Amino acid sequence: MKPFTKLDGLVAPLDRANVDTDAIIPKQFLKSIKRSGFGPNAFDEWRYLDVGQPGQDNSKRPLNPDFVLNQQRYQGAQVLLTRDNFGCGSSREHAPWALEDYGFRVLIGPSFADIFFNNSFKNGLLPIRLDVAEVDELFRQCEATEGYRLIVDLAAQTITRPDGKAIGFDIDPFRKECLLNGWDDIGLTLRHADKIRDFEQKRRAQHPYYYA
Repeated sequence: MKPFTKLDGLVAPLDRANVDTDAIIPKQFLKSIKRSGFGPNAFDEWRYLDVGQPGQDNSKRPLNPDFVLNQQRYQGAQVLLTRDNFGCGSSREHAPWALEDYGFRVLIGPSFADIFFNNSFKNGLLPIRLDVAEVDELFRQCEATEGYRLIVDLAAQTITRPDGKAIGFDIDPFRKECLLNGWDDIGLTLRHADKIRDFEQKRRAQHPYYYA
C-alpha cells in the first residue's frame, strides 16, 4: 500500500447524499479480486450514457456531460468532497479499490458508512469526517473556484484551504500510523516476517510429520 503523508490535491465535489457502493462500482464489475483496473468504471452508471460491461473499451463509451466528474475542471482530482453517509449499501471492498484506482487519495464528508470507512483505511484512502458547516463551505469554495486545491497533512492532521485557513481533523492513531507507513493488513503481518520464519523452522524441526 502506498504511504500517505501530505497531499496538495485538486478537489472535486460530489454533491449527493447516501451514495452507495453499487453506485461507486456497479455489481457487474465485481468478478475480479485484483485491486487494480476498477477506476474506469468508478461511478459507471452516472459517468456514462450506456450500460457498462466488464472488458468493455471505456474510451469508446459516451460520457454523461451532466456528471460532475466528467467536467474538464475536475480532471485529475485527488480529493473528493462528499455528503452524508457516503459508501452505504453492501460491504464490497471493490468500492475503495475503484476510488483509489480512479485517482482519489482523500475523501471529505460529514459521515461515511462504517464498513466503507474501515475498508478505505485498509486500502490507502484517507476518509476525513468534518462538521457539516465546514463541508458546506468547502463545497461552496470548490464550486466557485476553478482549480480549487486543498493541502491535506496527515502528520499534522490538518486540511489547509487556499485562503490559508487550516482545519483540524480527528483520526485513530493506529490508522494514522498505518497510512503514514503504507501498512495494509498484509504489510502489518510482514513486519513480523523473521519471527514467523523462526516459528515455522522450529515447528518443522519439532513436528516433521506435519510436513511429510
